[in-house]
Amino acid sequence: MNWRNNLVDDAEGIRSLLMDTRRIAVLGIKTEAQSFQPSFYVPQYMAQAGFEIIPVPVYYPEATEILGQKVYRKLADVPGEIDLVDVFRRSQDVPGHLDDLLAKKPKAVWMQSGIRHDEVAEALAREGIKVVQDRCLMVEHRALGRR
Repeated sequence: MNWRNNLVDDAEGIRSLLMDTRRIAVLGIKTEAQSFQPSFYVPQYMAQAGFEIIPVPVYYPEATEILGQKVYRKLADVPGEIDLVDVFRRSQDVPGHLDDLLAKKPKAVWMQSGIRHDEVAEALAREGIKVVQDRCLMVEHRALGRR
């Protein structure tokens, strides 16, 4: 199989990916104290839309729960399968999470608006993981209702 087929960048690919998604781990999620930031309100929106959100903050060592869900410090520590990892990290910080992403092997990795790392995307895609880059999960989910 051509690994490039795992790079999702069209409406139909995004629709298909989201239709198969129930559990979303949010890497770089912020806490309720930062509720004005996309890294909090996007996962909050997705939770309200019926998705299970698994918080994986990078900072906030004191946080044990976000959005009423238990916090995990690494993706590999999350029990069970993950359908999608929603990444809220600066592009240059994404490679630092590659080993953790590969260890967990989610079905898909979604890098939020403004986040892109082609080398990491290729490494994930070569392992059979679907990858979306530089798109907002909330915006794309809302748009599904209008397509």
